[in-house]
Amino acid sequence: MDTAERPDRYAVIGHPVAHSKSPDIHARFAALTGQSLVYERVLAPLDGMAATVRDFAAAGGRGCNVTVPFKFEAHDLAQRCSPRAMLAQAVNTLRFDADGWFGDNTDGAGLVHDLQHNAGIDLAGRDLLLLGAGGAASGVLGPLLAARPRRVVVANRSPDKARALVQRHAPWAQAHEVELWACGLDDCGSGYGLVLNATAASLQGAGSPVSAAVLGPGAVAVDLMYGPAAQAFLQWAREHGATARDGLGMLVEQAAEAFQVWRGVRPPTAEVLRELRTGLTA
Repeated sequence: MDTAERPDRYAVIGHPVAHSKSPDIHARFAALTGQSLVYERVLAPLDGMAATVRDFAAAGGRGCNVTVPFKFEAHDLAQRCSPRAMLAQAVNTLRFDADGWFGDNTDGAGLVHDLQHNAGIDLAGRDLLLLGAGGAASGVLGPLLAARPRRVVVANRSPDKARALVQRHAPWAQAHEVELWACGLDDCGSGYGLVLNATAASLQGAGSPVSAAVLGPGAVAVDLMYGPAAQAFLQWAREHGATARDGLGMLVEQAAEAFQVWRGVRPPTAEVLRELRTGLTA
């Protein structure tokens, strides 16, 4: 095959990465939009993420998604960043432009779109509890604030890390008239309408890192992970009367945002999400 005819290469780079559904999602997006591309999984050593990304780009890659635990590191690799990536200081999407790599963070837009359009959850005026202050939480906080909930509390095992995340987003919260607070996992209050788990507890097979008191009447509890990793948290939520939702919809919607960054077109998502859910429950 002539080089000019080869499909463009993209990948998800992380550690671990074998579980990722991203290659299936982007293959369907390509088919639905008539784009010519291939999408791979690339495992990066914990101490070798930057070299792995550079090697992929040098081998002809056009861009990549970056997953745990490398989103902060990916931010440092980008010569230019979108405003939402600059606010998050974390990147999950890199585009290898000739004039300098471009970094974006599509996590928050994907989460908000899934909650509001796929799940029919109106975020405006709600009290939100965001668990975690790492790369995932950093990526979603800005778009969550832009949806104008009444209050967002960021709770983390290390309260100092939560406070740093809140301080960085304080002007953005003020601009959207949202109360924004930080605390530890053991003193985050009670009665929230929406609880979002962005901690590493799911990857460790644990349930909820907080008391069930955080769940208000009719609460929705969302784990940003999906598949087996999310099940312990979702089971905890259901046992305490909350509506449980995993991060599969967020995964599809953030992937659509990344696809648009790379290809200039946003693919349809409803059919792809439906297919993935059917596959997980078959």
